[in-house]
Amino acid sequence: MEQILDLLLFCASILLIIGLRKLSNPASASKGNLIAAVALGLGVLVSILYPVVTDDNNYLIIVIGISIGAIIGIISSHRVQMTKMPEMVSLLNGFGGLAAALVSLVWLINNDFSGETGQLVIVLLNLFLGFVAFLGSLIAYGKLSGKIQDKHLRISFSTLINITLLVVAISAMIFFSISGNLSITHLCVFIALSLLYGFIFVAPIGGADMPVVISLLNSLTGITAAISGIMTDNKLMLLGGVLVGSSGIILTLLMCKAMNRSLLSVIFGNFSSSKGGESSVDGDVKEINPSDLAIQLAYSSRVCIIPGYGMAVAQAQKTIKDLESVLESNDVEFKYAIHPVAGRMPGHMNVLLAEADISYDKLLDLEEANDYLASTDVAIVVGANDVVNPSALEDPTSKIYGMPILELSKTKSVVVLKRSMKPGYAGIQNPLFFKDNTKMLFGDAKESIELILRELKDL
Repeated sequence: MEQILDLLLFCASILLIIGLRKLSNPASASKGNLIAAVALGLGVLVSILYPVVTDDNNYLIIVIGISIGAIIGIISSHRVQMTKMPEMVSLLNGFGGLAAALVSLVWLINNDFSGETGQLVIVLLNLFLGFVAFLGSLIAYGKLSGKIQDKHLRISFSTLINITLLVVAISAMIFFSISGNLSITHLCVFIALSLLYGFIFVAPIGGADMPVVISLLNSLTGITAAISGIMTDNKLMLLGGVLVGSSGIILTLLMCKAMNRSLLSVIFGNFSSSKGGESSVDGDVKEINPSDLAIQLAYSSRVCIIPGYGMAVAQAQKTIKDLESVLESNDVEFKYAIHPVAGRMPGHMNVLLAEADISYDKLLDLEEANDYLASTDVAIVVGANDVVNPSALEDPTSKIYGMPILELSKTKSVVVLKRSMKPGYAGIQNPLFFKDNTKMLFGDAKESIELILRELKDL
């Protein structure tokens, strides 16, 4: 029976790899997600059956735990909105880290808080990373949901504190591992240190940099899952953890490049509050109404949409798809410029546009988009702010200075769909709104596009 369960785990591992591979293409992503879910379901099944065949008596607890988790997961999946998906991802990632930390705690309890040097180093590392990912993800969740404001978490000398805490944590791991055992008091202090580092690590980081942080925290959770797989001799958990951890690191490096940040600045935190004060922005805002914009679009050759979090809030992606269909029927070329960190998490805009059945071929990455925007007649910014903010190129005092952006200065006409003149997630004003080639269309993005569609159909 154990051999059959091992064979099931092997099959689940193969299915997981196939499923993740299919996620790389939008056309096969849905099927890939289903295959990966089947693989993880097999892993859960083996976890339920294994205690039975080994004559352990804890299978009832496992079933109860899985049942509670499944009920919470099903309810959450039905209730969560696409606009809240980044918060959900961050929250689930945090509980993944907590689960790994609890695996380490159980190991320590079962081994009387002692072990060989190599074993204790791995267990304590897993404990540390698990609690860092847990509390760090909860702080990220609070920031993304608006429950925690950056101004409430300003910490003086946070970078120095981060480095100090990290050095102390590493030193503690080495000391306890060499000694071969640790007391309950030492363990509680180490857990408190881990949680403190998780808090200090994420707390000072501003909203504009949150996608990078989420990517890094996701990678940490993957690493803890891999270590937990080694500790519990679960090959599927090991494989899944390695895949998540390695892909998370790769994604973090790509996000750092997109944000013009170094990985060290992410690890030690506080990289979005390292600048001085923002330069003041003066000028007059020029408004446009839906009727005039509809006429402008009808006589354009190239139109480009730049989506942001405002599109997610307004749930305007399907209405934008309708706008695309109408304009393309009039021989207008229609594309989407996607910034790597648009929205609240990596790939947020891609997911929303895919939900509206928008072809992946129409999505342009940063470099392609900037070339395309230079010859675009009308660029419509739907709820984006920081990823089109020219302060990143022009203002050395800006929080986002040095970050590659979607450059709209050469575009013939820019129209920004926005509810108000309030700053974006980074908390800074956008000089783009006052440029000569920019006009503002205030209101709910979905309602504004519906009015534009109505005007286009009447032309």
